[in-house]
Amino acid sequence: MSAVVSTAKTVWEGDLFHGKGNVSFGSGAFPSTAVTWAARSSKVAGMTSPEELLAAAHASCFAMALSNILAKEGKPATKLEVTAEATFAKTDEGFRITQVNITVVGTVPGMDRDSFNKAAEAAGNGCPVSKALKGNVEIKVSARLA
Repeated sequence: MSAVVSTAKTVWEGDLFHGKGNVSFGSGAFPSTAVTWAARSSKVAGMTSPEELLAAAHASCFAMALSNILAKEGKPATKLEVTAEATFAKTDEGFRITQVNITVVGTVPGMDRDSFNKAAEAAGNGCPVSKALKGNVEIKVSARLA
């Protein structure tokens, strides 16, 4: 497989606290979405934040990695429900993404809880988004079978 480049673009107007922006996606899969400091620091309905976009990327990446691990173990998942929560907080070094909590509920016929937890931990350590964040953002994985 050759390298795949994905693109997103943000146009920002104004200063950090009073300005606003719109992020658009090169694939066209999503509509252009508003982003502001308020949406980032206090959750504003109808707007997104870099952390929400990161959480979406991490949840989908994790789901793909886990589905692959399970299939290789001969236990393909019927369904994986993955939620990722990216935490944006002020630290001594300033604002940063401090952690991502991933929760997965899986429907995996014939798989026991310990094996599922082990596979989920492997996905949490091995998906490309996790690898990009490793060493800078704490990643926690919580897994259970449906």
